[in-house]
Amino acid sequence: MKRLDGKLALITGAAIGLGAAIARRFHEEGAQVIVNDVNAEAVEATAKELDGAAVIADVSDSAAVTDMFAQVSDRYGRLDVLVNNAGIGLQSDKEAQRFMDLTRKQAEELARGDAIETHTDFTVNLGDEAWHRMIGVHLNGTFYCTREALRIMNPQNSGVILNMGSIMGTAGGSGLSSYCAAKAGIMGFTRSLARELASRNIRVNSIAPGFIETAMTEPFRAVHKGIADQTPMRRLGDPDDVAWAAVYLASDEAKFVTGQALSPNGGYHMSQ
Repeated sequence: MKRLDGKLALITGAAIGLGAAIARRFHEEGAQVIVNDVNAEAVEATAKELDGAAVIADVSDSAAVTDMFAQVSDRYGRLDVLVNNAGIGLQSDKEAQRFMDLTRKQAEELARGDAIETHTDFTVNLGDEAWHRMIGVHLNGTFYCTREALRIMNPQNSGVILNMGSIMGTAGGSGLSSYCAAKAGIMGFTRSLARELASRNIRVNSIAPGFIETAMTEPFRAVHKGIADQTPMRRLGDPDDVAWAAVYLASDEAKFVTGQALSPNGGYHMSQ
């Protein structure tokens, strides 16, 4: 069944990972896809695979985003679906290893009943540049892309916007304050937009994944088993678990769904 037949969709950060998985499922379901990323070679390869169009832009750059959507408007004259998926990893491999070592040492102190002397101290050591980059790509990028998409969607009085949140946007996570802040902002932005745009028949929802096996979670592979053990479904998710959620929310099956966070997380976070 072609659930997105005839739809034109732009997916940001779609050269690899979750974005590429969403683009593939959209294509299979009949959508024409526009694939965005900053990696020219990778984004062009994904677009070619899907008979789509590639557009290179850093979503944290307002001018680049404006230019990207001008290209879409000039070429197609419409836009049916925007997926704000672009994001960056939490930490470098070295920082991830340090974080896991400290977390493990703290857990050992707790298990022994000792006073806690080991602290992750992520936020106190977080520099301005790293903070602004995380907020810039995730939250600012979602805003910039949404604003420009609405210049196309508003005159149509139709459209769907999907924003990539996370369970970390509501549950929080030690040592992840910048990421959690960005994702919480995205999810609040989503709910506000859903109210604002209902009068224009534009639906806005977020997807709030749990732990998914992608390049972004690879630096934390050493703790994947522990995460799976804490997950009722006893595994991490795969990109398709998120892609199918995006297909549903973008389709007419979800025509009465707006302002919601759909959370593929295997039961890890029951109160999402």
